[in-house]
Amino acid sequence: MESDCTPRFLASDNTSGICPEALDYLLRANASDDLAYGNDAWTQKAADRFRRFFDYDCDVFFVFNGTAANSLTLASMGQSYHSVICHELAHIETDECGGPEFFSNGAKLLTCSGADGKLTPEGIESLVTRRSDIHYPKPRTISLTQATEVGTVYTRDELMAIRAMADKHGLHVHMDGARFANACASLEATPAELTWQAGVDALCFSGTKNGLPMGEAVVFFNHALAEDFGYRCKQAGQLSSKMRFITAPWLGLLESGAWLRNAEHANGMARYLAEGFAALPGAELMFPAQANSVFVTLPVAVLETLRQRGWTFYTFIGAGGARFVCAWNTTQALLDRLLDDARDALSAA
Repeated sequence: MESDCTPRFLASDNTSGICPEALDYLLRANASDDLAYGNDAWTQKAADRFRRFFDYDCDVFFVFNGTAANSLTLASMGQSYHSVICHELAHIETDECGGPEFFSNGAKLLTCSGADGKLTPEGIESLVTRRSDIHYPKPRTISLTQATEVGTVYTRDELMAIRAMADKHGLHVHMDGARFANACASLEATPAELTWQAGVDALCFSGTKNGLPMGEAVVFFNHALAEDFGYRCKQAGQLSSKMRFITAPWLGLLESGAWLRNAEHANGMARYLAEGFAALPGAELMFPAQANSVFVTLPVAVLETLRQRGWTFYTFIGAGGARFVCAWNTTQALLDRLLDDARDALSAA
């Protein structure tokens, strides 16, 4: 029997453990010695598997975490005097401690608003055309978050429209795919359809939020942008000496299909939670729950009661409200307990 203060983790999908398929491959990689610094058989096999996964001869690199993936990739897509256009709620703007600016030696992030956490072609063009003098950091890259920081997704048509705007102004397109698997599951689209076929030049694909212990894949569809990227990783302390322990679990996700099953499950749990909150008087959904995140506004007293009962959630991410994130191992029973506690707290408020 859980006590009222037993931690119940829904603040992030980063709180989940390693999924069985990833753990299986991690143990396989641990069964024998292999070469270091990515020269092992597991890393080569994982890179080749990604090329099959995207049906594209892409350049693939592996780093420890998402901040490094985004920061190093954006640094490779422009110069220090360039700028990166992103949504005002983008993770690179709000939660990476200036990493993109640091690793690019100063490239500025230019932000704009957009409904449901998404950039629009019009918003992008307004930043590109605002000024053209030498005192303004020259726009070079568009950064999209898929799924967005508020749990919505860019459709293929929306991506194509942004690519058209990028072509109009000579811009690159970067995709922060912290929850890319969830976007694929939500849209029932292939990885290719949401990346290179829609004009994405580089993708930072998270495994950590999809069942891995750690590790992100940086995938370049534009070969020119990948030049010397391995050196960037080494200089930034992102070249793992025992790389196989990052790459073998990726194989567990990709070869077994767990990458999609995990995302489908997390998305389904989020839909269930969103429907439950929508039925509670006094709770209001802030955004469509299209991926695995649910944003809801609740009275302050209710939020405090939930925290006292051990529920973990954030109120500073996205556009306010409370964010609950479902993962590959989230259960309906856990969500039912949350909804029961919320219902009780709302009744008492």
